[in-house]
Amino acid sequence: MAEQIQSALTILRRKQVEARVGLRRSTIYQGVADGTFPRPVRLGARSVGWLSHEIERWLADRVAAREALK
Repeated sequence: MAEQIQSALTILRRKQVEARVGLRRSTIYQGVADGTFPRPVRLGARSVGWLSHEIERWLADRVAAREALK
């Protein structure tokens, strides 16, 4: 249970998100603007991060979409 709470509250910074999903900054922010990528959480005046469980769900959705095409 504690691990679930921990992963739900884990914040990934942009470089970590880029490495995890294989997309660059401009593509990530375009997806946010289009509503096709999770929105970041504001951490401060000039910093944002993404919830790790939302990034993992986004990746799982991409895999599921690929499998649906088979």
